[in-house]
Amino acid sequence: MGIRGELFTTQITLENRSYFFNVKENRAGDVFLQIVESKKGDGTDFDRHQIAIFAEDMQKVLKGLDESLKFIEKDRKERAKLRAERKAAREAKFGGKKVVRRGKKGEEKTDDGIKRTGKVIHIASKKMDSDEKSEE
Repeated sequence: MGIRGELFTTQITLENRSYFFNVKENRAGDVFLQIVESKKGDGTDFDRHQIAIFAEDMQKVLKGLDESLKFIEKDRKERAKLRAERKAAREAKFGGKKVVRRGKKGEEKTDDGIKRTGKVIHIASKKMDSDEKSEE
């Protein structure tokens, strides 16, 4: 038996968090799965959250997880179908024409390379031609 009763450990590292799947044995000899989520917090601190699932409950937990995954997959397919239907309806309505939205006082909004998202204005960088590069 390893440190702190660990029998097996595996880790999954994602962009901003890590998951640890630890199979452990307690002092009474009960085997359980400990799932730990660790994500970087403020400074050098890490936020850790963990759950423990005992061996006798594992089948019920896996059944619930399987049902949840099936729901997520079904919902994902339905959303993709709705997006495709909306896109087809938009294309049928406007015939592939560019739609110009009007501003507050009736003025037309044009694509000037500035993305306005509320209080912050994002300016999209434009590509330089090879002539412009050589002048620099």
